[in-house]
Amino acid sequence: MAKKRSQTKATRPQLTDGEIPVVGAREPCPCGSGRRYKACHGRAAAQAATELVHRPFEGLPGECDWVALRELVPAATAALTLKDGLPEGVPSVTLATVLPMAWPALRRDDGSVLLGLQNDTASGDISRDLADTLLRALEAQPGTPVKGRRAPADGPRLQDVLDPKAPFEPAVHSGFEFWVPDPENATPDVTASLERANAAAVPTVKLQGVDAAYWCQTPEKNHLRWVMPHPEEQLLDALARLHAAGRSSLGEGTRLVGSFRAHGLTVPVWDLPSGVTADDVEKPAAEFAERLAAALATDAPLTADERRARGGLTNRQVTLS
Repeated sequence: MAKKRSQTKATRPQLTDGEIPVVGAREPCPCGSGRRYKACHGRAAAQAATELVHRPFEGLPGECDWVALRELVPAATAALTLKDGLPEGVPSVTLATVLPMAWPALRRDDGSVLLGLQNDTASGDISRDLADTLLRALEAQPGTPVKGRRAPADGPRLQDVLDPKAPFEPAVHSGFEFWVPDPENATPDVTASLERANAAAVPTVKLQGVDAAYWCQTPEKNHLRWVMPHPEEQLLDALARLHAAGRSSLGEGTRLVGSFRAHGLTVPVWDLPSGVTADDVEKPAAEFAERLAAALATDAPLTADERRARGGLTNRQVTLS
């Protein structure tokens, strides 16, 4: 019998982890290991892409308002300040709750950038996805939208891109007219998208006397939804103390009905009579903030009534994200 010839494999250049490109899950891994990509470097990439960041806006100025604009507010904008300044040809960068046609971002004809916040993201880190979209929008041709994609797992986050000392000051709008600086020359698609968005927008007002509290109007009743930065367990204890003492309302006919979680923060919700406006709850909300601060400073064990109140609040808690 003829002897089998020894087979030699051509040596492949060794790549560092940062140089390995993304390929199909069943294709050979570009690192040269001989394994499929999904069983080699694709495993780490997939885990990084899907691992949920519990508080994606933590560390940004106005974290509570970021959460509110992401989950609660239909139409709002906020100017963004970049850590390294604006590139040449980009006069401004503005965060918007929603953009026409659900675009992730838009580079306007004048070079300014609009970044959409309420879009589906491809990974578990909203901050990284938004930063990737923003950086691509800064380089896009004027007059073009930016499509969504999965951000690189080691790419920068908003916390790396935005100036941490710049204030975050949302402006709430009654509609989405900020989309089109020149409505007469808007395309039919954008005009139709604007009409649909305006028809669906829930009237919303940001309170001025307290942080990140938003009044909204619905056909049956009005609501106040207040994004709070306190640790969840401590906040629920404080709310339970006030609720058990009959001090959790915002005035006659109002009531604390529960809360929901959103991006690592807790959002208490009050039902308000339909005639109660945002102006009507400014003073009661400021007074409630003082009562809440005192309750948060208390570390005594909950009484039986307070435990029952806490159980009721917990049972009515919903997680949005």
